[in-house]
Amino acid sequence: MLFNPELCRNESEVESKLIVQYLLPQLGYTPDTWHQEVALGSIRLDFLAFAAQVIPFVLDANSPLSVVMEAKHPKQNLNNHVLRLRHYLTSLNVRYGLLTNGKEIRIYEKFKNDVQLVFQCYGKEVEKKIDKIKNFIGRDSLKEEHLTENSQIQVSENNLNFQTERQYSMKTIAIYHNKGGVGKTTVAVNLAAALRKKGKSVLLIDIDSQANTTFATGLIKFQFEEDDDLREQNISHLLESADFNFIPEILRQSNYFNDPEIDVVPSHINLIDKQDKLNKIAVSRSRLISKLKIIETHYDIVIIDTPPSRDYYAEVALIASDYLIIPSDLKPFANQGLPTVKNFIKQINEYRGLMSKEPINIIGVLASKISTNSKFLQYTFPRQRSTISERYNLPLMEAVIYDRTALSECMNNTITVGDLEYPDPRSIIKYADLKTNAQQSAMEFEMLAKEVLQKIGVN
Repeated sequence: MLFNPELCRNESEVESKLIVQYLLPQLGYTPDTWHQEVALGSIRLDFLAFAAQVIPFVLDANSPLSVVMEAKHPKQNLNNHVLRLRHYLTSLNVRYGLLTNGKEIRIYEKFKNDVQLVFQCYGKEVEKKIDKIKNFIGRDSLKEEHLTENSQIQVSENNLNFQTERQYSMKTIAIYHNKGGVGKTTVAVNLAAALRKKGKSVLLIDIDSQANTTFATGLIKFQFEEDDDLREQNISHLLESADFNFIPEILRQSNYFNDPEIDVVPSHINLIDKQDKLNKIAVSRSRLISKLKIIETHYDIVIIDTPPSRDYYAEVALIASDYLIIPSDLKPFANQGLPTVKNFIKQINEYRGLMSKEPINIIGVLASKISTNSKFLQYTFPRQRSTISERYNLPLMEAVIYDRTALSECMNNTITVGDLEYPDPRSIIKYADLKTNAQQSAMEFEMLAKEVLQKIGVN
């Protein structure tokens, strides 16, 4: 039987047409090995499938490895249901969870007291991807894993110890310039993608009310205001109190943006409305520091995309950061803003000093959105580069990000669902796997990532 996501018009049809009629049989589960509408205490599961027949029905630490399957309405954003799925998996000691709205299919794996996304695809791709899905949650695959469960647990514990030791010195990098249009967001999101490709665990924070980073990482796929699921869960909520709203509760995973995906703390246009209130609370400027402290063993690198201004949100970002990258197209207006950037950093460092924090480390000015015209590169560009150190006394990074068509294409990628066209942006790293004209830009960001890692002392 074939599966057509367009035929799923509600949650019930996602359950019957995708899970019952297609996925469960394809994954090798027979009617005696899966259960629907399972109630376990206060938890109610849509589907629970076992690797072996369970008679009588029992779920405890000795049960065969199993998978929870949760179905949602096709209009539901799956990001809103990840925390609940995590609660199910961790509370019931179930290793895998499948989350789907018919249009999208995700598989999460329990790791200690958290979950991580290990697979995702569009509903229309499920037939092509079914073998990969079987590798994770197919009945036969889970049986094989059950036989080697003890050895896998030991390996996982060893890896956790290694990662905890490696990740404890988390580095936070702000991407800032008070001049707009210099490629700040492009640098932030694609540097994060390049670092992730190098195996680093990355958290990307958007603290700009324009929410360009939030858009670029695929988190704004809705077309109508009533579908906006970011209004009540964004960066501003981290700053409202020290006692609630922590990063794990706010973050989302980027949506088809990169491979592997990146954790993102989103922004929202309503940051503008909240700025005056937050600005009057002096201690709120340091709340991001305390919130980051809690997750410092989870990430190697945090990248913060900032607003092109000297406002409250820019202050919060720079106070919390260890390092600073200043993207610039090196044109006169951008250069004339550099003294203002330096003065702003001086004020920030005074505030950091009151908190016993070291001054922010300026990695350098990053030449970005640079023309590829050969005569420009031969005559004008060298003079522009020398100006940074000679006139403004700022370090200049070796990496250069050129203004290429592919960088715009990957950010403006779209997908059509029915009669509607939705944003479907990609990182330049992922886009380069699809388009050969993107490979040069991807290489430039990989070189940037390499330079950043060297300068912040991360192997």
